[in-house]
Amino acid sequence: MNCRFCNNKLSHEFVDLGFSPPSNSFLRAEQLNEPETFYPLRIMVCDNCFLVQIGEFAKHDEIFNGDYAYFSSFSKTWLDHAKAYTELMVEKFGFNETSQIIEVASNDGYLLQYFKNKGIPVLGIEPTANTAAAAKEKGIDSVIDFFGVRLAKKLANEGTMADLLLGNNVLAHVPDINDFVAGIKIILKARGVITFEFPHLLQMIDKNQFDTIYHEHFSYLSFGTVKQIFEHHGLEMFDVEEINTHGGSLRIYAKHAEDNARVISSNVKALLEKEIAFGLTNLTVYNDYQAKSEKVKNDFLEFLIRVHKEGKTVAAYGAAAKGNTLLNFCGVRKDLINFVVDASPHKQGKYLPGIHIAVVNEQKIKEVKPDYIVILPWNLKEEVQAQLNYIREWNGQFVVAVPNLEII
Repeated sequence: MNCRFCNNKLSHEFVDLGFSPPSNSFLRAEQLNEPETFYPLRIMVCDNCFLVQIGEFAKHDEIFNGDYAYFSSFSKTWLDHAKAYTELMVEKFGFNETSQIIEVASNDGYLLQYFKNKGIPVLGIEPTANTAAAAKEKGIDSVIDFFGVRLAKKLANEGTMADLLLGNNVLAHVPDINDFVAGIKIILKARGVITFEFPHLLQMIDKNQFDTIYHEHFSYLSFGTVKQIFEHHGLEMFDVEEINTHGGSLRIYAKHAEDNARVISSNVKALLEKEIAFGLTNLTVYNDYQAKSEKVKNDFLEFLIRVHKEGKTVAAYGAAAKGNTLLNFCGVRKDLINFVVDASPHKQGKYLPGIHIAVVNEQKIKEVKPDYIVILPWNLKEEVQAQLNYIREWNGQFVVAVPNLEII
């Protein structure tokens, strides 16, 4: 296996989480007795460019298909983030009705709707037909396709180019990161701005967020490595922000390297120095991640087995990809977690991949009155606690497993 950016041969293992199916491959009842394909979740780190990555064992066009179950609009926290981002971009760069906003991986229009409401022209690029259909219902023009050089050339030849090209939580999702970033170069106007948001590798290591590893995430990104990739394709970082989404993410700002109109922020140098001080350019920092992950696994299993022996009932909230990684890594089945609640009707009535725990609506909590609810999307724990605070009426408690076991 070679590095997907610099083609260096990979020999250093970061972490091995065993085998699991793709984390958003939810099952219908009639599929429960059919064979399931499990792929390795073995992550490597390149000792040349320090890109942390998984091989494309599960093909991207099989993961991001018409049955894709993740719809962005079912989290109030995420919608609030998208709206605030829109306001910031308009204030910062003055986008208006003469601008063209293009979002890669636009999902169900969760973000572009806020630009559209301001009268700013938008275009979504989204490979999953079902989420793109939801965006179109909001009046958001969407191209159903994977982004890269081929599509970028097609759109540019048709006269569609971006004043703002954005992508939230997509850069980690592309198997051919060179083709993807090369496409950005093609579709960006001469004075255009790029923003991408992605979980920060530094935070993933520091806070032991191993459950953000799944087959949709082909890469795990540091600022230094992304800077290298963009520069290789004629793009330059001019600013970066550390933001709190997904347990700690980065929002990068980039432009054409030949565009000299924008001043390079001191944030760029400061974050590079922070990553070096943390050790992201030294293989030593990657060596003990396996043991940290296994400690979470062991502590969580010990808790579930103990309360099961006590006759307690455990449910979970949030059929999130990170939860599926955790539960498959731990080998948890419905004897230890009875059901999972999720707000999305696109997941309700289905079963988690690999472990086959049923996904139901919130009414089930009120009927069963579980003693514990495991919050699987720990990055939304405050939102979930506020929403389900009524479990205190029967002395119910919340549980979070990552980065360490916490009973709330």
